[in-house]
Amino acid sequence: MKRFVRPHVEEFCFITDNTYTSMEVLKMETQVLNFFGFQIIAPTAKTFLRRFLRAAQASYRNPSYELKYLADYLAELTLVDYSFLKFLPSVIAASSVFLARWTLDRTNHPWSPTLEHYTSYKASDLKTTVLALQGLQLNTSGCPLNAVRMKYRQLKFKSVASLSSPKLLETLF
Repeated sequence: MKRFVRPHVEEFCFITDNTYTSMEVLKMETQVLNFFGFQIIAPTAKTFLRRFLRAAQASYRNPSYELKYLADYLAELTLVDYSFLKFLPSVIAASSVFLARWTLDRTNHPWSPTLEHYTSYKASDLKTTVLALQGLQLNTSGCPLNAVRMKYRQLKFKSVASLSSPKLLETLF
């Protein structure tokens, strides 16, 4: 994995052919940070999950807390598994919704045109991540995810950690 190295102010001046001085670049950086209230963050899977869950439940009369908690649980499992660093947070969120919907309802396809529109992912784009996520969901013995599992076994989270998804069919992707 590449490490981000922040360029020096002088390099910003150089790439602008010295149009700006170091002090002008620093002053503008300060203005930008102040404008955003220093609230500049990288989006996480949770950021995307909120939006994707709204799209997933667009056709529901009442929101499904079981779907929300299960998708949250699946996304949270990835936080302590190093192998998920290779996936974009938006892909993890979309895959969590996909697998949660499949776990809760095998009578309908877990991916819909609405989800495809709001996530910009086709079901086939999610295959690798969904399969890896299902591996996390089903691997309950000998893995360091007990705190997350215990949290989502509680009744206030509808005991979604107790659920397991059936075999994913190749036709889903």
